[in-house]
Amino acid sequence: MRLRLFLFLLLALNACIPASEIWGTYRTPTPAFSPLADPSATPRLFSPSVSAAPSTPTWSGGPRLEPSADPTPPKPTPTVTATSTPNLPPSPDGPLLQYVSQSGDWLPALARRFGVAPEEIYSLVSLPAEGLIPPGTLLLIPQRLSQTTPARRLLPDSEYVFSATAADFDVEAFLRQSSSALLDYREYINPTGWTSAAEIIRRVAEENSVNPRLLVALLEFQGQWVYGTADPFHQEYPLGYPDSTHKGLFLQLVWAVSQMDLAYYGWRSGEFTELEFPDGERLRLAPQLNAGTVAIYHLFSRWYNRPSWDAALSAFDELYRRMFGDVEARVAQVEPLFPAGLVEPPLILPFEPKVIWVFTGGPHAAWERNGPLAAIDFAPSSGHRGCDPSEQWAVAAASGLVVRSENGLVVIDLDGDGREQTGWVLLYLHLAEKGRVRQGTFVNAGDRLGHPSCEGGIATGRHIHFARKYNGEWILADGPFPLILDGWRVYRGEKPYQGKLVKGDRQIQADLYGSSSAAIWRDP
Repeated sequence: MRLRLFLFLLLALNACIPASEIWGTYRTPTPAFSPLADPSATPRLFSPSVSAAPSTPTWSGGPRLEPSADPTPPKPTPTVTATSTPNLPPSPDGPLLQYVSQSGDWLPALARRFGVAPEEIYSLVSLPAEGLIPPGTLLLIPQRLSQTTPARRLLPDSEYVFSATAADFDVEAFLRQSSSALLDYREYINPTGWTSAAEIIRRVAEENSVNPRLLVALLEFQGQWVYGTADPFHQEYPLGYPDSTHKGLFLQLVWAVSQMDLAYYGWRSGEFTELEFPDGERLRLAPQLNAGTVAIYHLFSRWYNRPSWDAALSAFDELYRRMFGDVEARVAQVEPLFPAGLVEPPLILPFEPKVIWVFTGGPHAAWERNGPLAAIDFAPSSGHRGCDPSEQWAVAAASGLVVRSENGLVVIDLDGDGREQTGWVLLYLHLAEKGRVRQGTFVNAGDRLGHPSCEGGIATGRHIHFARKYNGEWILADGPFPLILDGWRVYRGEKPYQGKLVKGDRQIQADLYGSSSAAIWRDP
């Protein structure tokens, strides 16, 4: 009887589902420019085998790191359990919405976006207790939300993150083709000194893993930097954010990316569900939206009040397509961003066996302050406090090709195709220049990468900052693909840098001050 009821509701909803709520229903205007070809690659995961044998090294103290953060131990993170059998509606007490799952959906976040409990999301198939719901899964969800934003999707996720769709996009060539005013722009930034606009855009895109096409389009839309001439105000504040601490192209782009990341990854986790406009008006986001669209919705809500916001979004959508052509053709190469059945490759702790380290930072921002909570920190145990490089070695957590090695940074591409925008990628920060592995080197799991230091970014003590990406998107340390290193699973805390590692019945709380309670080592 319950199965018949579900099928009846399914047929009824199929008859009235709006076409605008189905992914891929974009209009495609004639492009002003021909899109660049972006070849895709098939990921190949390297899976090192790791054996464990217990060993107990001797503790020798640790450094004090990030003293400004709150070291209060976090409360245990609750887990959400989904049904292990097909979840059918017992008796609907109100309207049910039909929803087809998107790439990146997972049950806890989906429930928060729709304002329902996880067990109220119905399906004819089993829904995973952890991990992503396969894209294209048909779900029935109670309709609890009344007034929301439009459900119109503007930007696919793979056009927001620095995915394969932009791997071959040449920023400088595009600016030259467009005779852009940005060609004459120079700005002094560290560590490169006087830097061109194209290099700034590329750097912000690469460091934050945001599509450079999007950054170029925003500069044209807000300041007429590509096809027109920026007025004096936009020459000082290229994106129109009038804050004296964010003058110049670099800091304006960093501000915009931090706003978009806050929404993009907050939508992924289910924690960002509402817009607030400059005049104080609040509006719930339509739960059918995708993360890339939510990022744009939020950024524009920082610039425009509601009456102008709708029109500005439509105008930006038209501009983006005029500038960069057939979006659908590009994203077809990489969508879904997270294919069904995706699993994390096995990872080992990123330091050598039988050497004491300390877990100094739970999940915190991967790059900028408001970025996704995708990174964790480890510091070598030492009675010495400071930033001079440690004698200890950071090692590869998995096998792959080093595709970047610069300014304290090492990036390892696990599928070995040489593209940071495809497949699984590991990022290490704060590795000293002396002894750092060179770009182009193939490393096996456990191979040495460099010495922990303070180089690259901001640090108050030598340590390594470790994060993951997949197809250009940062992967939350505690999310549908929880970070697991040698069996130690990462859980986030109530605040950034708080959190814990759990393995069986053992727990290690993150400690910014490097106490012995946060000690960890890798068994041989």
